[in-house]
Amino acid sequence: MFKLKRYREVIFTSILDFMIILAGWFLFHINYPDSMSILIRYVDIGFFGQGMVISMYWLVIFVVMGAYKKLYLVSRLDEFLNVLKASILGVLILFFITEQTGEISIEDQRSIVSLYGATIFGLLALNRFIIRTIQRYFAQHGKGLHRAIIIGTGHAAKMAYDDLKRNKTLGMEVLGFIQFNGKAPDSSVGIKESEVLGSLDQIGRIMNEWQIQEVLVALEPESKQDLVDVISEVDSPDISLKLLPDFYQMVSGLSKTNQIFGLPLIEVSPEPMPFWEKTTKRLFDILVSLIALVITLPIILVVSIAVKFTSKGGIIFRQVRVGMNGKTFTILKFRTMYENAEENTGPVWAEENDPRVTKVGYWLRKLRIDEIPQFINVLKGDMSLVGPRPERPHFVKQFTEQIPLYTRRLRVRPGITGWAQVKWKYGGSLDTVREKTKYDLFYIENASLKMDAKILINTILTIIKGQGQ
Repeated sequence: MFKLKRYREVIFTSILDFMIILAGWFLFHINYPDSMSILIRYVDIGFFGQGMVISMYWLVIFVVMGAYKKLYLVSRLDEFLNVLKASILGVLILFFITEQTGEISIEDQRSIVSLYGATIFGLLALNRFIIRTIQRYFAQHGKGLHRAIIIGTGHAAKMAYDDLKRNKTLGMEVLGFIQFNGKAPDSSVGIKESEVLGSLDQIGRIMNEWQIQEVLVALEPESKQDLVDVISEVDSPDISLKLLPDFYQMVSGLSKTNQIFGLPLIEVSPEPMPFWEKTTKRLFDILVSLIALVITLPIILVVSIAVKFTSKGGIIFRQVRVGMNGKTFTILKFRTMYENAEENTGPVWAEENDPRVTKVGYWLRKLRIDEIPQFINVLKGDMSLVGPRPERPHFVKQFTEQIPLYTRRLRVRPGITGWAQVKWKYGGSLDTVREKTKYDLFYIENASLKMDAKILINTILTIIKGQGQ
């Protein structure tokens, strides 16, 4: 119920958009009845069915262009521009499709498609404008606001509270404050003890109990060094986390802020990869994995025989790892160690020149051939080609306690290769993991298809040079 409430703007807007687009199909048909067959001439499912198909087409275009991302109290101008960009892309694709029909002149086809695209744009832009205007009206009257809490009980927290209370169109209803240092709020600040919901170590329970959607961090300047610890406690993909920056950050340009009604806010870990890139990444994962498994089939057979007859144990090594959002899965690799290598030691890190590695396993690791079965994990959706390497639950628990923000690695699918693998040396120590985590977090914050391509190219070069370990 809570997650459904979180996406209510997207659900409501997408349903209304679909109905508007379908209405536009009928409206355009009334005025230009002979032109609609140009748009969908090969789909013989009746006029209404054709309207459903082309409405779904437009919906896909809008999803791919990110027109359903962050709709809550979005700027009406920004939304107008998003609708315009999506409409232009939709029209360009229809240009290409209709020009293949050859039934009428290209000029007439372009005129019809342009007019139809303009109709869709006009209807959707008007629809979005009305929705956001109504939403803004309700927000100004304190209705439909996101439930929020403020971390901090000092002057900065009180200032943020007053601004949010005064400017309802910021979209947050502050339910209370969270103590950071364990001390009761200073009476001179103006925050009552009854307004304090609890301390930072209780924030997980508080967020669940109060169904919090937004968390605003407003610490005093002398507490800024503890910001990482605070962010670690509120590390949840379902919570929008914002910071109140200090004056130096704003004037130096070190932080990109959203300036609304005089209250600057920094959004922590906004999702950088738009939906169309996520979709493309997943399709690319599937395509490359299928091709890789087919091409490497002879290698798979040879390696299977080599592993089977050079050491005792199975060909495929299976191990439970932690994937996206903390969900566990079984990773598949060619076995490179002797059977029961950890029987007497329990879970331990792999080392350079690890004595547990077989002679065949050494070369499989060096050429990264041992990871070929992981393409099956990619096909299943447990992994991606690019992402942070998945760890075992034992180590994830240990790292979570010792490395700040480590769990942010779990916001994306783990990968066969990643930024940390191509940029940092191999090693088996907490310090090494700490350094690799920095690279993983950098990847998550800057994820894009371009960066994935860069990582894949570097990985291929590493394999060619035989620098794997």
